[in-house]
Amino acid sequence: MIPFFIASPLEQFEIITVLPFNFLGLNFSITNSTLFLLLSITIVIFLLSLSFYKISLVPNFLQSVKEMVYEITSSMIQDNIGDKGEKFFPFIFTLHLLLLTCNLIGMVPYTFTVTSHIIFTFGLALSIFIGINIVGFKTHGFRFFSLFLPKGVPLFIVPLLIAIEFISYIIKVFTLSIRLFANMTSGHTLLKIIASFAWTMLSTGGLLAIFHVIPLGLLIILIGLELGISILQAYVFTLLTCIYLNDVLTMH
Repeated sequence: MIPFFIASPLEQFEIITVLPFNFLGLNFSITNSTLFLLLSITIVIFLLSLSFYKISLVPNFLQSVKEMVYEITSSMIQDNIGDKGEKFFPFIFTLHLLLLTCNLIGMVPYTFTVTSHIIFTFGLALSIFIGINIVGFKTHGFRFFSLFLPKGVPLFIVPLLIAIEFISYIIKVFTLSIRLFANMTSGHTLLKIIASFAWTMLSTGGLLAIFHVIPLGLLIILIGLELGISILQAYVFTLLTCIYLNDVLTMH
């Protein structure tokens, strides 16, 4: 029997310190998560810059991709926020591109999926949530707090309704972050399990080695599915951001 070693499916999510750095007792170390986030930002800037090079009436591949993402983001804003959301387009477009790039880079073998960590998705969702509330308060002033109290509510259920509305409002941060994190983590874990299973069958030899093509074929199908989920989850996160932004702009 050929000896082999199977790594844990969760090993791919381990954060590894690449460049340790501490200052005043605080850890500012560069990790693999930091590197791949910077790589994603660099790729976004590079591809966008490249797509503007020699723009033609008949677009090339990069120009077509950029225009497609641009149109999708623009339609998303128009459908969910309307004309008042146009000034937020640069932020929404950047968010969409960054998440899409992070998710797709994570599909490359031996890379790191930044969005598979709850600390990143929660930090991003919390930052967006704080920004949205600042926009809402700046737009409506103290009337912003009427968001937690719909019109025409009987007085005796006002305290209960305010509590329910406040909790449901706060929980948006968690639903926004957990959805992206859970989909990326579960999908990549499943891929690693199927790949390890196929390798185990192949390494065992004999009759099992012949049937390793079954999990291998399943793995190819799941890779295609995970690619679709990576694109979809970037879209869903951006879409929900638009919806939450519209809530504070429109109010009740």
